[in-house]
Amino acid sequence: MPIEIASTPSRIKTGTNKNAPSALGSFQLHTKKPGTQERIFFTEQLSLLLETGTSMNAALQALKTQVTNREMVKLIDGLIENISEGKSLSEALSRYGDMFPSTYVNLVAAAEDGGFLDKVLLELMKMDEKREELRRTVTSALSYPTFLILFSLGVVLFVLVVVFPKFADMFSSIKDELPGTTLFLMGASTLLIEHWMSISAGLVIGLAGCAWWLHTPGGAVLLDRVKMHTVFIRDIYIQLYLIQSLRVLGLSISNGVSIPDALASCRDVVNNSVFRRFISNVQHKVTEGSGFAKAFQQADFIPPTVRQMVTTGEETGNLPRVLGRIADFYERELGKRLATFSRMVEPLMLIVMGGVVGLIVSSLILPIFKLSRAVG
Repeated sequence: MPIEIASTPSRIKTGTNKNAPSALGSFQLHTKKPGTQERIFFTEQLSLLLETGTSMNAALQALKTQVTNREMVKLIDGLIENISEGKSLSEALSRYGDMFPSTYVNLVAAAEDGGFLDKVLLELMKMDEKREELRRTVTSALSYPTFLILFSLGVVLFVLVVVFPKFADMFSSIKDELPGTTLFLMGASTLLIEHWMSISAGLVIGLAGCAWWLHTPGGAVLLDRVKMHTVFIRDIYIQLYLIQSLRVLGLSISNGVSIPDALASCRDVVNNSVFRRFISNVQHKVTEGSGFAKAFQQADFIPPTVRQMVTTGEETGNLPRVLGRIADFYERELGKRLATFSRMVEPLMLIVMGGVVGLIVSSLILPIFKLSRAVG
């Protein structure tokens, strides 16, 4: 059964316009959809133009001339049209929920009320840059181990499909004397060659079925639980979710967004139903007056240091600053953990590859020695 999370109306409801850009980083044939890099450029340039005293309409017109992405040009045209009709920037941005998430819109709305829009836009740009840096760190740490795994599979398939068939006739005369590993690899080679279409179709159907199931409510919830409860990887995911959520909370609260609205925005940031349920629990505790820190104290997966710092921050009135410091700390820790993981996996994968190569070579060499002795 899917976990249902109660939603609280945010300050401005973000929607999805039919003409708005789709999910960040996605691609469409012939046209690249605007993504995080386009949003960073848009945010930074708009902040700079507003800081110099340029009016909103003029700033957007100037931005339009600097943008090369056609979809982004259409988006800016839509913003100009909405602002010309008397809407605020936050209301105009809310029509493009796929490009500007609720966190972004709520912070812009609070900044418009407080008269410090240029400063908040700069903070939003920095938050996006840190998020991109974190994504690059994760990708860099996992890319080499992934390459080693794929390379190993490629070598094994090449040997089974190309090399082993050349020795099949030679080994047939001493089949009863062949080592078990040689017999197994020869059987695997025959199976791959004779039934490769069926095996390929089965793999494609199996992978597609797994992908489909993981996108169902039940599969998604199970995957989320695995992430939060599996040894070692749970620490990585918990740190990642804390970085994403606490940075948004700290920035939102420090710029005048109410805690319930800030917590509602966090549910859009974190893509895990278990952690979203925790955020909903925090929101419930805040609404009933129990305090922000109490829900953190009751969550067993939250590190003790975070619980204590959140409690201290709430008691001293420095909660936004404390949340930002925790996010920065765990971003550094996650980078170190991923680097350590990468350094540990590389030699391990090399050992595994060496073992596989050694097994294949021995399965070929030993029968050849037996044949040479028989001939001699």
